[in-house]
Amino acid sequence: MPTEPKTKPTDASVADFLDAVEHPGRREDGKAVAALMSEISGEKAVMWGPSIVGYGSYKGPTGDWPRIGFSPRKANLVLYMMTGFKGYDALLARLGKHRTGSSCLYLNRLTDVDMDALRELAVDSLKAMREKYPA
Repeated sequence: MPTEPKTKPTDASVADFLDAVEHPGRREDGKAVAALMSEISGEKAVMWGPSIVGYGSYKGPTGDWPRIGFSPRKANLVLYMMTGFKGYDALLARLGKHRTGSSCLYLNRLTDVDMDALRELAVDSLKAMREKYPA
């Protein structure tokens, strides 16, 4: 039987978390991504565990997770979103400087990427999540 995820929604303040990000550039990027994800998801930002800001939720094979989210980590700004949807590779090609991992998009700075491509990635990721995991 799968174990229950350790990363769960909390009552911690997203604003306080973002205000406490040590690096000023990462803090500002985090606030910009928070605004973008709030706008496109229509969901309230919620802390998932101590360091992930998530929007919405779905029940996946390993439990509840945010539909989309991010974390302004020390090394990178990490965006958590669905991958592999139609047009994904073309959007990544337009995005600019980035790395990818399993459902992770790693950015050094928002100034390194095409914000229109990032917005489209987030919108299309949410659409694919809603299709795969309806409410």
